[in-house]
Amino acid sequence: MKTQSRKKTASKKNASKKGKPAARAVQKAPPVVPAQQPRTIPQAEGSQKGRMRTGQVVSVNMQKTIAVSVEQRVAHPLYRKIVRRHKKLYAHDEGSVARPGDWVRIQEARPLSRLKCWRLVEIVRSARQEGAV
Repeated sequence: MKTQSRKKTASKKNASKKGKPAARAVQKAPPVVPAQQPRTIPQAEGSQKGRMRTGQVVSVNMQKTIAVSVEQRVAHPLYRKIVRRHKKLYAHDEGSVARPGDWVRIQEARPLSRLKCWRLVEIVRSARQEGAV
């Protein structure tokens, strides 16, 4: 009997310390699950995920790979002057259609090799058109 009275007084003390009445258990309705639809994995060619960059092709000496020079303009951290920074990115060119001097748009992709994690999306401006104009 003494143990029961102690438990009751202990619970009353905890409730009075918080200043709130004892919380009641609220029953939640189970979540509504929609009907399962078949998952389709998008093709790599149609996917629009990942960053896009535009740059100039500087090398096509590899098989199905192009080297693209991408320019980025950033403010100098101390002097705030706009500085041009260049990065050479390797991109996958399945059909080997790009030529040196072409301006191309590349998109980030899964790693294809040690250096290559971009793929060619389109040729924005051909080097042959630029020379003719």
